Amino acid sequence: MSQPLLELKAICKSFPGVKALQGAGLRLFAGEAHALLGENGAGKSTLVKVMTGVYQPDSGALQLGGHSCHFSTPLHAQQAGIATVYQEVNLLPNLSVAHNLYLGAEPKHWGLIDHKQMALQARELLQSFALDIDVNMPLACYSMAVQQLVAIARGVAQQARVLVLDEPTASLDAGEVQQLFRLLNQLKQQGVAIVFITHFLDQVYQLCERITVLRNGALVGEYMTNTLPRAQLIAAMLGRELVPHQACAAKEKASLGMPLLQTQQACAAASVQQLDLDLPKGQAVGLAGLLGSGRTEVCRLLFGLDPLQQGQIRWKGQPLSLKQPADAIAAGIALCPEDRKTEGIIAPLSIRENIQLALQAKQGWWRPISKHKAQQLAQLYIDKLQIATPDADKPIGQLSGGNQQKVILARWLAVQPELLLLDEPTRGIDIGAHAEILQLIHELCEQGMSLLVTSSELEELVAFAHKVVVLRDRQKVAELTAEQIRPDAIMAAIAGIAPSARTSPVGQGAQA
Repeated sequence: MSQPLLELKAICKSFPGVKALQGAGLRLFAGEAHALLGENGAGKSTLVKVMTGVYQPDSGALQLGGHSCHFSTPLHAQQAGIATVYQEVNLLPNLSVAHNLYLGAEPKHWGLIDHKQMALQARELLQSFALDIDVNMPLACYSMAVQQLVAIARGVAQQARVLVLDEPTASLDAGEVQQLFRLLNQLKQQGVAIVFITHFLDQVYQLCERITVLRNGALVGEYMTNTLPRAQLIAAMLGRELVPHQACAAKEKASLGMPLLQTQQACAAASVQQLDLDLPKGQAVGLAGLLGSGRTEVCRLLFGLDPLQQGQIRWKGQPLSLKQPADAIAAGIALCPEDRKTEGIIAPLSIRENIQLALQAKQGWWRPISKHKAQQLAQLYIDKLQIATPDADKPIGQLSGGNQQKVILARWLAVQPELLLLDEPTRGIDIGAHAEILQLIHELCEQGMSLLVTSSELEELVAFAHKVVVLRDRQKVAELTAEQIRPDAIMAAIAGIAPSARTSPVGQGAQA
């Protein structure tokens, strides 16, 4: 075996009340993609931050090219050839695409930035991504998927020896994922070591030669991908065998009485067109479709974020006017948004403060919730949803993505809504938290709550949905029930083709 390009040995790192890393390690080899896996809170992000100079380890050692090294700052790590692309795009949306790609390393002429040369280099770089966009336009003009590709391209532009990718495919559709993988395979041929952090196990087996698993901040093991069965990988991540959750036996139950919520020819400007949708009480309805099909826009419409221009929304048989989210909350509708960083959490506030927000808003700011009641409420949901934290006063911004998602769920469960809108609730979370949220969906339905859930994972829709509504070009194109809810049938509806005779479901984790 060749010498690792970068190696982290017996890394330990503690924060007040938390041992984030306990003897964790990682070996990266030139020309390999290495998956770093584990549940949320396993220590992946902390280990990456030690590797990139954000955190200083309490103990342990780093070696680069066989020689001891120490990165005192992220800039120091970048200068050593380590580039990082985080899950939440950390670029400057007010600057041009080209400037974002070469920020801090702009080509210059007579001491001034050569914008013409920078744009030329940017276009050439993005050609390798098959990304044809105007590099002189502000980054904010483009979708999150394009911004994610630009962030990855920036890492490539830095000519890194080690490229760290944290959930790089979370905002990409299937075609963009394959284009990214083609580029990453080219980088591997050039000798770049790639760290690939993801919760899509299919992508791990497609791209990565090696896997390292962390659990509770400790190293579980390093494995060669081609010799590690998926079931063994999941057991290593969880520390136990994952028992597949069986589809709800009550999925076949008929809807009794009038729908809780109903839309009739509902239209919103440039987002939802002529939508007819029934949401029965006590059932989970899945929304499927490609990126841009209108899934998020339906959630925004039903939560009062996007105004209804035509058609009607009915709630318990009566017309419902939603001019703002406060109207939806008052009616008993709650929304967990897809982008938890910018639309869900308030990072500097504590877990307790984030959980109590919706309940406080519902009962009015002139009737403040006491700290004692808020503490009891927070502890109730920390225990119920198994939120990994030493206490309720920890800032939510310090939690892993899956635990942040659980806090947002707790916030809305605290107001006891009748309809819960979940927009990609399992995006970017680990397999354990994923299973817990699917189980929670079933439990809430059994308790009589209605749910509308968008998801890019076909198997996920099959697991929880009593009915699946398929969108294309922001219009409803199909509605599947009972035995029709199969991955192949959903995919056929998305593609606009008639489903063939029943075939075996597509592989776990298939994305719409």
